[in-house]
Amino acid sequence: QVQLVESGGGLVQAGGSLRLSCAASGRNFRLNTMGWYRQAPGKQRELVATSSSGGSTNYADSVKGRFTISRDNAKNTVYLRLNSLKPEDTAVYYCNADRVLLTTSLAVRDYWGQGTQVTVSS
Repeated sequence: QVQLVESGGGLVQAGGSLRLSCAASGRNFRLNTMGWYRQAPGKQRELVATSSSGGSTNYADSVKGRFTISRDNAKNTVYLRLNSLKPEDTAVYYCNADRVLLTTSLAVRDYWGQGTQVTVSS
């Protein structure tokens, strides 16, 4: 079983910055694409950014130019740098590990973190 743990959320003023981290732990697994999603109250969960195993990245239009996703494969960790934060960025941010290969059974599974709250005040 793979566990994802997010950290780094908090309360910040508009225009400020945060850095979120998501660390994957467990045994006998191989990460594939990792990403960040967010869900605001009364809204559906939406994709924020993804990073492939080779480092290719994609961003939602709403965060492009402000957020940066990166990863450290040696640490099994993915990061999200949130700059120029706006009140509409307020949401619970979830880490996702897509199509994780469990190397003993060769099963492929998706994993989600528990979420970390980001609140941006105006």
